[in-house]
Amino acid sequence: MNASIQSTPYLASAADLPKVAPQAPFPLVPQIRLYQNWLQQNRGIVFDQYPDLWRWSITDLDAFWQSIWDYFAMQSPTPHTAVLAKNAMPGAVWFPGAHVNYASQVLRHVDAAHAAGFPALIAQNEKGQHQEISWPELRRQVASMALHLKAHGVQPGDRVAAYLPNIPEAIVAFLATVSVGAVWSICAPDMGTLAVLDRFKQIEPKVLIACDGVTYGAKDYDRMAVVQELKDALPSVQHVIVHDNLGVADLASNEVAAATRFFQTTTKHGADVDAFEPMALPFDHPLWIVYSSGTTGLPKPIVHGHGGTVIVALALKILHNDVGCSYHPNSWGERFHWYSSTGWVMWNAQVGGLLNGTTCVIYDGNPGGSKDNPDWSTLWRFAAENKVTYFGAGAAFFANCQKANLDLTQCGDLSRIRALGTTGSPLSADTQNWGTQQFKRIQAQHAQAPHLHRETDGDIWWCNISGGTDFCGAFIGGNRELPQEAGVMQCRLLGCAVEAWNEAGDPVHGEVGELVCAQPIPSMPLYLWNDPNNARYLASYFEMYPAGHGRKPGGGDAPVEYGGVWRHGDWLRIGAADQGQNGGEGCVIFGRSDATINRHGLRMGTSELYSAVEALPEVIDSMVVDLEYLGRESYMPLFVVLRPGLQLTQDMKNSLNNAIKTALSPRFVPNEIFQVAEIPRTLSGKKQELPIKKLMLGQPLEKVVNKDAMANPACLDWYVTLAKQHLAKTA
Repeated sequence: MNASIQSTPYLASAADLPKVAPQAPFPLVPQIRLYQNWLQQNRGIVFDQYPDLWRWSITDLDAFWQSIWDYFAMQSPTPHTAVLAKNAMPGAVWFPGAHVNYASQVLRHVDAAHAAGFPALIAQNEKGQHQEISWPELRRQVASMALHLKAHGVQPGDRVAAYLPNIPEAIVAFLATVSVGAVWSICAPDMGTLAVLDRFKQIEPKVLIACDGVTYGAKDYDRMAVVQELKDALPSVQHVIVHDNLGVADLASNEVAAATRFFQTTTKHGADVDAFEPMALPFDHPLWIVYSSGTTGLPKPIVHGHGGTVIVALALKILHNDVGCSYHPNSWGERFHWYSSTGWVMWNAQVGGLLNGTTCVIYDGNPGGSKDNPDWSTLWRFAAENKVTYFGAGAAFFANCQKANLDLTQCGDLSRIRALGTTGSPLSADTQNWGTQQFKRIQAQHAQAPHLHRETDGDIWWCNISGGTDFCGAFIGGNRELPQEAGVMQCRLLGCAVEAWNEAGDPVHGEVGELVCAQPIPSMPLYLWNDPNNARYLASYFEMYPAGHGRKPGGGDAPVEYGGVWRHGDWLRIGAADQGQNGGEGCVIFGRSDATINRHGLRMGTSELYSAVEALPEVIDSMVVDLEYLGRESYMPLFVVLRPGLQLTQDMKNSLNNAIKTALSPRFVPNEIFQVAEIPRTLSGKKQELPIKKLMLGQPLEKVVNKDAMANPACLDWYVTLAKQHLAKTA
């Protein structure tokens, strides 16, 4: 590994480390300010206001992304011949000629971070089991497992599938996999067997890495039978590795009980381990496959590349999320936590902290305690015990803490926390104000503590972000130099040409419109796995607006070969009609503009739920809508048509809920189930999910559906009545 690291404003080399640890709190100049200082010193570019910086970043794409490469001292043994060699969506060509590896970017921090005395990983689970992994130990385990995978025939491009919870072993396995050029894909063990197979069958993995069981909500769940089912249903798997998470693997009577144990793959020492280096791979070499579900068909297997993921993660994590390098004097001792399961893209985001030399603090378990003993202080106490400085979670987590009347001053010393991150669903102004007041009380409680972080306005800084699994990044997020407004995200992110478009495809300001991104960013998908001619990729993101429309950098139309804009599927408002507190830049996401389910931050295609429900012989037809919208409490009704003569009894409801739990996850159990005579459909037979969703959100019937295009318009009367009843209850 590299003995030292090129020094930049965000990064220090081992030789540059202070002789005496900086006094807490660290100075913490905003990372985005350090970047702008660097731009002035090294490029001679000065921007008076953030909108000017943003506009430059989406207009001069080559200059901006080259500055990110240089600022973060990205390394390649071969030079790139261009920045954006081809501006097309899809099909953008970034940094041709460059060779990188995600694992190399992580492991370049080993010497300096270890010399400063900081661990790479701190982990804890519901049972209170605590684990710390040093940077050298992380490097050794990754090298050991990488050599094990190579010995079992894993080649660049092979897929490695993981069925693991949020534990250090998952991170080690990921880094080992990608270090040898294999492609990583992970599913959470709380997902049902069919949902996992719907994903893994598509990618035909060569290796399966699984756990023997998990603990969640104070209960242990043996998963050995599921692991055997996965192995049996995946004929491409040639090697199975089982992690003894519960210690029940030896008690199983099935074939996978004899599989290689995880610890056996990470205990290797010796010269070959010491000499191991991750492979230098082309910038666009596949890194991982993640899944985002639409309203039809199987989950979309989305392929992201090494280089694009790394460069976007660095820009997002550091400049906008303001997550600092733990061993740099400006962010000395940074400890980054973002609660997530491995089934959510925020797991990928949490791991991304390592790219910056940041100590990552991870938790495996239920953040709300158990069903019998709910406790929303769990994560906060964990954060206090482990001296977390940056605390992130889904917006629903903060809302649940508020509803539970949690007093954060009673959860241990949280005064080290300087930033709160949220995503997954819109954070309401009420919940954000609650959290801000809680941290005012924490500051007062620890006013004399030497490690207390004080923001310039006296309030805790909220980094509210919105992005997606689809491009493994964020479009909208934070900026520590901009004013805060509760319930509002501060800005569009650098390099992200995000606009809100009306139905005519014109940008609107202060109005709600479709979120589009008019220029490529490096982390957009390379392609969808097994998607001939990019048919599904195009249909998912690029077919709503004409090719070339709005595609000229800086605004205006471009030739059709540029392709269409990325249409993300969210309702967005940029600024307010009166220009707003943030100079018209504050952004609000109002929920999904399509029918995809966004259940507490986890997305699932409606088709997957229908497969589970309609497999029951009693069910003829079904439809589900998710009414998550502008921070309201998630409400998801399920409508079912049953066979003639059957009634929706409580037993039938239980059967439907159990089918969803088994096939998908308990997270997707509906709030209510209604028996209906018919599911509204178009003349071509498509379920009318989006019109019913809009109807239940309060839009008039005549504006959401064309009855002439429906096969059964008479059935709408029932849904209109239900919508009125629902709106009356939520008013």
